[in-house]
Amino acid sequence: MDQFVLKRLGLIMKVDPESPDESGGVLNPACVRGKDGELYLFPRLVGPNNYSRIGVARVKFNSEGDPYDVERLGIALQPDQHYEQNQHTAGCEDPRVVYIEALDRYVMTYSAYGPMGPRIALAVSNDLVYWERLGPVVFAFEPNWRMDFNLYSNKDAIIFPEPVLDPAGRPAIAMLHRPTYDMFSFLNIAELTPYMVLPTGITDPRASMWLSYCPLETLLKNDGTIKAATLVFDQHHLFMTPVEAWENVKIGGGTPPVKTKYGWVCFFHGVSNEATNPLTSHHSTNHYAAGALVLDLNDPRKILYRSSEPVLSPKWAEEREGVVSNVVFPTGIDLRENGRLDVYYGMADQHIGAATLNLPDQLPVSH
Repeated sequence: MDQFVLKRLGLIMKVDPESPDESGGVLNPACVRGKDGELYLFPRLVGPNNYSRIGVARVKFNSEGDPYDVERLGIALQPDQHYEQNQHTAGCEDPRVVYIEALDRYVMTYSAYGPMGPRIALAVSNDLVYWERLGPVVFAFEPNWRMDFNLYSNKDAIIFPEPVLDPAGRPAIAMLHRPTYDMFSFLNIAELTPYMVLPTGITDPRASMWLSYCPLETLLKNDGTIKAATLVFDQHHLFMTPVEAWENVKIGGGTPPVKTKYGWVCFFHGVSNEATNPLTSHHSTNHYAAGALVLDLNDPRKILYRSSEPVLSPKWAEEREGVVSNVVFPTGIDLRENGRLDVYYGMADQHIGAATLNLPDQLPVSH
């Protein structure tokens, strides 16, 4: 287990005190290598009234090859679409970015904070500069679950960087996501009685991770270009639920998966609280930590390794005190030479840190 513990490299992006666009924090960045070989971050920039944009920055490395700072390059997405706006504020939040060779595109998933709360939206780019929105994700209705997943708030979506075979044997884009079963959660009204609607067969009301698929044949035109239409994901599979004490409130996606000799490696987040009831726990007392996953390359529904203890927990002052205290939230990952993985994460919803590990000589056994 200790072989998967992340080692902190330091704080690499702080709030710019002179920028009102960052007054509420810089956090939870996507990261991806550009075609120029440079590493780019796409942080969530929070302004007054929780108004969130997605920025873009180039990562700076020191002589030892470790990240230590960024160069700000501007804004990637502004919340100017109807599905990114509501009566209180607007938001393009918590992006993840992967390059998918089969599409010859960078693909960004992000949380669009619209009238019905957060929903998953997608955008694509050729150059990491201009982003074409594909709109909100649509989930196909599947009678076995007896629930329309489009009615749930949903976020923490991550896309696999290569097509995999879906349960029907079709080449597909696979997406991990985290629906919330509380139908009124987006209203954020403390006095409102929670109203839980669970899919048929699901008994645990805590927010958990699901896996869904978008067949390539429905995504590509005959000439190989992407259809500028709503993406429909189906074949929904309950992927992972909270198990350990450090994730007793909920779990959710973290970094996109990267392909390694052991399988797909990614990091997720778990939330714990003294109150184990997910409907009554208060946000300010939650504790966010990160865990590690290894998934089968051919069938990502198969979990080959899941860390039983956190691989990164709030420890530094910047992680324990901030906009939301006691938070480490992994969202970006950079696969480097010789099995090195650098992880970029939000620190207390205010700053961005980096951590690293080297893949172990052999895959540990899950406890």
